[in-house]
Amino acid sequence: MADDAAFARHRVNSGTAGGGVVKVVMSGKQVVESVEIAPEAAEDVELLQDLVVAAVNDALNKSQQAASEKLSTLTGGLNLPGLT
Repeated sequence: MADDAAFARHRVNSGTAGGGVVKVVMSGKQVVESVEIAPEAAEDVELLQDLVVAAVNDALNKSQQAASEKLSTLTGGLNLPGLT
């Protein structure tokens, strides 16, 4: 179980938006570690803001999905209320 917790902490999830114009890297603890923005995205600030939000949400969704899948393997696929 400790190995699973360490795995989750060190897992890296990335999210992208705008076809890769914005990329966000998030740790397994759901902390944003980096944001990469292509230079052409700086031309439209409102679009850039939307892309950053979308990329963060994409990374967060992937992180939550990975955690859910790992939890499912630990619980043997049981549907336990509050854990899935």
